[in-house]
Amino acid sequence: MRSPSEILKSAIGNATTTLQSVADLESQITQAADLISNCLTNANKVLACGNGGSAADAADFCTELACRFVEDRRPYPAMNLSQGGSLITATGNDYGFDEIFARQINAFGNAGDVLIAISTSGRSKNIRRAIEEAQARKLKTVSLLGRDGGSMAGLANIDLVVKSDSTARIQEAHKFILHVICEICETRLPK
Repeated sequence: MRSPSEILKSAIGNATTTLQSVADLESQITQAADLISNCLTNANKVLACGNGGSAADAADFCTELACRFVEDRRPYPAMNLSQGGSLITATGNDYGFDEIFARQINAFGNAGDVLIAISTSGRSKNIRRAIEEAQARKLKTVSLLGRDGGSMAGLANIDLVVKSDSTARIQEAHKFILHVICEICETRLPK
């Protein structure tokens, strides 16, 4: 059995390696920040979705845009599609779990909006359906994926794939990437 010290040191080492690999995504991160900045400065909105921990990351990202990240500035429209319990459960009950985000995109998404779709496995059927619906409605799409991107690799306009096999390390890197995108966007958004 590994000691707590061994677990901690291993986690730090793996997290460091995973976060350092994010540097390979510089071009895609810049492109994602460009899409989001242009979206918000053109009076459009950001929609975000994920399951479990990715839903929490979607919530945090939307909060950073709709409230603020670091600087005091005006709020920008960002909706976390993972948060509405009654809407999610009604949609899941009536149309199936795979449709819980796609139906919301159909209801709230407009051409010019941006969807941030988060799946650590790259195999989430409801996230895939969200991207498909977003593209059908002329939204731009950014996916945050893990491992090799799974079956969703190449589906979005921009893929940010964290190449790790650990869900925890992928989620940590996704959170980091989303914060960096917020930091870049905040320098561009009118106060």
